[in-house]
Amino acid sequence: MANEIVVLPDALTDRIAAGEVVERPASIVKELLENALDAGATEVSVALENGGCQAIRVTDNGAGIDGEQVPLAFTRFATSKIRAFEDLYRIRSFGFRGEALPSIASIARVEMVTRRADSPAGTRVIIEAGELKEMTDAGCPVGTTILVDRIFASVPVRRKFLKTQATEQGYCLDVVTRLALAQPGIRLRVTAAERTLLALPAVPGLAERIALTLGRDLQEQLLPVMGEKGGSSLAGFVSRPVYTRSNAAQIYLYVNGRFVKDYLLNHAVMTAYRRTIEPRRYPAAVLRLEVPAEDLDVNVHPTKLEVRFRDPREIYALIVESLGCAIGAGIPPTGQSEPAGGSATGQAVYRSRVEEALRRYRISGGQEKLFFGGKSSGKADALPSSSGSPSPEPLPPPSQSLPETSGEATPPRLRFADLSYLGEVAGTYLLFTGSDGLWLVDQHAAHERILFERLKRTAEQDGERVPGQRLLLPEVVSLAPRDFAFISEAIPILAETGMEVEPFGGDSVVVKTLPVSLPPLEAQQLLQDLLADCGGVERRLPFQERRERILTALACRGAVKAKHVLSGPEVAALCRDLDDLPQVLTCPHGRPLVVCLTVVELEKWFKRR
Repeated sequence: MANEIVVLPDALTDRIAAGEVVERPASIVKELLENALDAGATEVSVALENGGCQAIRVTDNGAGIDGEQVPLAFTRFATSKIRAFEDLYRIRSFGFRGEALPSIASIARVEMVTRRADSPAGTRVIIEAGELKEMTDAGCPVGTTILVDRIFASVPVRRKFLKTQATEQGYCLDVVTRLALAQPGIRLRVTAAERTLLALPAVPGLAERIALTLGRDLQEQLLPVMGEKGGSSLAGFVSRPVYTRSNAAQIYLYVNGRFVKDYLLNHAVMTAYRRTIEPRRYPAAVLRLEVPAEDLDVNVHPTKLEVRFRDPREIYALIVESLGCAIGAGIPPTGQSEPAGGSATGQAVYRSRVEEALRRYRISGGQEKLFFGGKSSGKADALPSSSGSPSPEPLPPPSQSLPETSGEATPPRLRFADLSYLGEVAGTYLLFTGSDGLWLVDQHAAHERILFERLKRTAEQDGERVPGQRLLLPEVVSLAPRDFAFISEAIPILAETGMEVEPFGGDSVVVKTLPVSLPPLEAQQLLQDLLADCGGVERRLPFQERRERILTALACRGAVKAKHVLSGPEVAALCRDLDDLPQVLTCPHGRPLVVCLTVVELEKWFKRR
């Protein structure tokens, strides 16, 4: 009977389960490292053979396993981490699914040697294709060593999907790096072909771990982050806006100690950096989010890289506000569920970003992605109430937790007015001297940031029509039909800045006033430049996104140009205006507006060091 329903044999179901957990050698490294950390290990070593494609050995000095318990460790759904269904919503450990070791053993040969401190001898066990082959006593130190070899021997089709040995080895190192950043107090070592690939000592602070793992250059660009809202807290480091990368590879986000790849969290990080970094550039960040266990569901994905929050809006606001304060984006921490922008317009920009993030967050994981503990109504703010049911007893944090960042000193704010002006270079860069060294300021980028903040502040004056600089003779500008449609839709945005534009018949508009915050400009040239900067995909963006693009374009066109020599009073005024702004050292496009050549760097150039 072709469509007969049958019960699959255990050997096949084990391999299906393994396919969910063990995608590649790096998956094995991840599961074994997490088990070592759950066992309280302070030293862990990883040895890779052929990039991890042939064999993986993980050794730790953790608590070990009792001899009679060893066979249970290779049984599906066997775990020491949970006892009841409610425990799933207060998980504080890594390896709670009870599928890692049996899944690995079903697609490889596994040899384990383990001993507890109170046992005179250890236990050695060999599992092949999910079957127990050998179990004997063994002499060994306290802790556990697991050798996984003949990887995917029982499922050779999986080996065909592996990349080169170098690529798979890189994936394994990525896994170790993620664990290393989450646990600075753990000593980690990775070797391959008797060559040390990574050797990380235990360090007291996250900043030191970042320097050892991601490089000293990044350490010099880090800013501490701390924040708290509604029982959740955020701590860690982010890079200054002048430090960016072409991808998001250096964004490491952790929820209750577990590394995650979550759209909502990444979106919140990028929202905090809006208008401080260039488009399609990404900051570096190592952030630890601590959420009450009852407000978090981590059992939503086999690889445990996704999570669900009871209140995603509050988490989003916590990240945006905390990072905004750290990088000087002018978003102060508040007790509200969204940052207080001081105006309905400013909050509308923020709300539109939140709604888009929540919409994408919901779609990416289905209707239930946002919620757990009950059925949702389909609305992002219709969260199930926890009143009426007892709260689960809080559990202690993991033994190796991310250290606090209060011991890290926040760099003092740079005051341009305190620097001594020396002159200009190439009619473009203003040269200053200070106690730290030489400072070069890009006059166009600096003025552009000043004008952008002024325009934004002007546009956020709710309920008032901002007066513009009235033209002696209104200027009529003829446009292409496509451009006329764009300018017509942008009239409310332009009016917020004091620029009065009206249709004038056909495809023409008349410009009556220009923003007072901009220097005198020709209306026709300003509109043409605006169309050039906001053409293409920007015309299809949501209203609030288009608004920021337009404000950026206006600021760029009105800013002092390169090769324009500024007088002494003009330089002093520029410095005062910069000091009145939030401490953002980039233009609205994300390019740096100031560079410092430190005394140390100068001494190196002149061979004094």
